[in-house]
Amino acid sequence: MKAFAQLYADLDATTSSNAKLAAMQDYFRKAAPEDAAWAVYFLSGGRPRQLVPVKILRELAVQVSGLSPWLFEESYQAVGDLAETISLVLPESPHSSDEGLALWIEEKLLPLRGESPEVLAQRLPTLWAQLDRSSLMLCIKLITGSFRVGVSKLLVTRALAGLASLDSKRVAQRLVGYTDLSHRPTAASYLKLIAPESDDEHAQRGGQPYPFFLAHALSQPVEQFDALLGPASDWQVEWKWDGIRSQVIKRDGHLWVWSRGEELVTERFPELHGLAQALPDGTVIDGEIVVWKSAQPSTGDAFDPEAPPLQPTVQPFALLQQRIGRKTLSKKVLEDAPVVVMAYDLLEWQGEDWRSRPQAERREQLEALIARVHSPVLLPSPIVTGQDWLDLARQREASRSLGVEGMMLKARDALYGVGRTKDMGVWWKWKIDPFSVDAVLIYAQRGHGRRASLYSDYTFAVWDNPPGSRERTLVPFAKAYSGLTDEEMRQVDSIVRKTTVEKFGPVSSVTPTLVFELGFEGIALSKRHKSGIAVRFPRMLRWRQDKRVEEADTLATLQDLLK
Repeated sequence: MKAFAQLYADLDATTSSNAKLAAMQDYFRKAAPEDAAWAVYFLSGGRPRQLVPVKILRELAVQVSGLSPWLFEESYQAVGDLAETISLVLPESPHSSDEGLALWIEEKLLPLRGESPEVLAQRLPTLWAQLDRSSLMLCIKLITGSFRVGVSKLLVTRALAGLASLDSKRVAQRLVGYTDLSHRPTAASYLKLIAPESDDEHAQRGGQPYPFFLAHALSQPVEQFDALLGPASDWQVEWKWDGIRSQVIKRDGHLWVWSRGEELVTERFPELHGLAQALPDGTVIDGEIVVWKSAQPSTGDAFDPEAPPLQPTVQPFALLQQRIGRKTLSKKVLEDAPVVVMAYDLLEWQGEDWRSRPQAERREQLEALIARVHSPVLLPSPIVTGQDWLDLARQREASRSLGVEGMMLKARDALYGVGRTKDMGVWWKWKIDPFSVDAVLIYAQRGHGRRASLYSDYTFAVWDNPPGSRERTLVPFAKAYSGLTDEEMRQVDSIVRKTTVEKFGPVSSVTPTLVFELGFEGIALSKRHKSGIAVRFPRMLRWRQDKRVEEADTLATLQDLLK
């Protein structure tokens, strides 16, 4: 545990990728395989579920430290991080455990899940007393599931590849699925990551997916596309679907469905289980899981018995989201939000890895496969054709009405790469401009990490009535924390501190004085929000210092965007 805590401190202390790479390789070189297995898991983004309720941790920290509850809360507000706060207020241990990370996780921390408050009150102080300050902070981050560190999975991949003298693409392939909740890191799984390549490795993958190939954002004016990309005829153009990016795998008579977040989601989509019989063994398809059904006619529309039946179309992501979080998929849920796979790439065919074949060849074989399978839950992502880039730009304007986010551009000769790289070809996402409204900042909260001392997380509101109304109230509808420069954030922090009128725990209510243009990717009705509206991926586009609070948008503006 102590060695991993030191690695965490080393990684947190630098922004240099080379320094982080060296620190990880030094750790892996010295660590026992079982400890290295858990380190790879956490560094790659794996997070076990919360082991102990935060309320119990706070109560025990107050009890063991001897602080008054109000003083602990003030300390927490000043520090901005619960694990760091607890590690600072508890008495420092005169000794520190030298036991490894794997032993701590498997024998001391994981058994805490589900224990009663009485048992936790006995065990936790005893565990805490065995750790020095930095190890204690790390321990609490692992207990709460809040462990974060500034390294990417790509950097972890490079560290392991360099250590084992392997191709980083090979390590990336082996790492896929490593952080899934169903996987428990072991010494054997770590040694498999860094083992020499073998001839039969491809045939022994079972349900393991391939690393996903990711697209780069394209934001230049369309008039520059010919110079940047060449003629449109060199590119395969598709709609950019708003669903769950997935790989559908059929091997050895079994079906697996993996999300881009490397989560095994087969059981969440029972509609797709029939593909286990329909697809031949040795098939891996890349595509998007979307809700596919006929749109409901408006309640004000008159029924026309002679009108042709409505054709199924892709429905908003919000409908898919309603079933994602459910543990039980009732018959009604499946009827209200039926899904299909909108397939756009073939990664494996007849047991052979096709990622090194050109995009056009993979697409041709994919279309032949879909036609042969003829399954209602496996559809080809349509190819969009146009005379030139300007013609495609005109078609792209219909994106919102089609329920898509814009277009995907894939070079016809591109191979299928790993992550967001350009060494094997290029994919571009040519997204439409986000929705935007001018909103008022009404609540603020301190951030985390390097923003722990700044008010950087904001709640925004719009007016419930138009200007000139006798009574107007600001209605909260979104939270955002990204989009401002560091300097702008410092200025906003200063204003928040001067205009705070009330505090609710970590949240400060402020006098409405600031207006921001807020952008978001999607919008939907929501019974859970006071405004009746939920927005997707909100972010601050700019600080509207030219606009008065009274001129901010209204709820009617958001309702118009719904249409």
